[in-house]
Amino acid sequence: MQYRKLGNSDLEVSEIALGSWLTYGVGVESDTARNCLAAAFDCGINFLDTANVYGKGAAETFLGEALEGRSRDSYVLATKLFFPMSDTDSGLSAEQVHKQIDDSLQRLRTDYVDLYQCHRYDPDIPLEETMQALSEVVEAGKARYIGFSEWTAPQIQAAMDIAGVASFVSSQPQYSMIWRVPETEVIPLCKESGIGQIVWSPLGQGVLTGKYKPGVELPSNSRAANPLMNQFMDGLLAESLLNVVDNLRPIASDLGISLTQLALAWVLREPNIASAIVGASRPEQVEENTAASGIELDEESLAAIDHALADIIQR
Repeated sequence: MQYRKLGNSDLEVSEIALGSWLTYGVGVESDTARNCLAAAFDCGINFLDTANVYGKGAAETFLGEALEGRSRDSYVLATKLFFPMSDTDSGLSAEQVHKQIDDSLQRLRTDYVDLYQCHRYDPDIPLEETMQALSEVVEAGKARYIGFSEWTAPQIQAAMDIAGVASFVSSQPQYSMIWRVPETEVIPLCKESGIGQIVWSPLGQGVLTGKYKPGVELPSNSRAANPLMNQFMDGLLAESLLNVVDNLRPIASDLGISLTQLALAWVLREPNIASAIVGASRPEQVEENTAASGIELDEESLAAIDHALADIIQR
């Protein structure tokens, strides 16, 4: 496993991070989830990403229990807030920032998180209020650094223009070989501003692993076949998309790597990416994912990927 510095922070994070969206505390049985977490640590992953809304606290609760007894300085822990936790608890008001960090810390059984992230931008709350509250969380020692997920470049710039508040060190956008939207504005701005990327869905929710084949029944043990985990896969299983992904197989084969490793290595080719978040429902998936760390793709392979995916890339 190789490690990268996260933005202007002093956090050294593994190139592959373990996420818990739709999996731990939700769609994956507890013992299996614990085995995945153990495999992650065995493979060198030190970066764990979660959010209060994952399972309405269930993912954080699972991690709090599973990490108990492990040295706190042996891993980097990130969580988020924004989405509704109840009819009255949502958004990025000062009240919610302080309430949700305390609730997250209680579920995670820790005194602090390394990274506290705004899960989305809140247009209903003054940005100054949110940034001041996040700064107070950092000053209180409840979070070492702050970040955001899926903010636009103007929103990021507006936060940076506020004087006297904590600075963002991380951005968490969707990013993959088929979803390249952040390349236009977000990544360039973040590069200039000391903000690193922690990307989600680098495998297109599993579609870029090649496990889903056109005209073939969904694997019974896959995310797409699990009603607890497949709510957000509409459109990703279209035969037209699966046929195009199939064109990547010769590229991966020529390099002697799997499609999964090809997709992750492609994401990590970008220097501003600090880590790629993967989900895993089996330990062997963790092992395959982490083997992508350190793979460097040559220009010929990158050009072949662009050619293969030309008709479906979203920019």
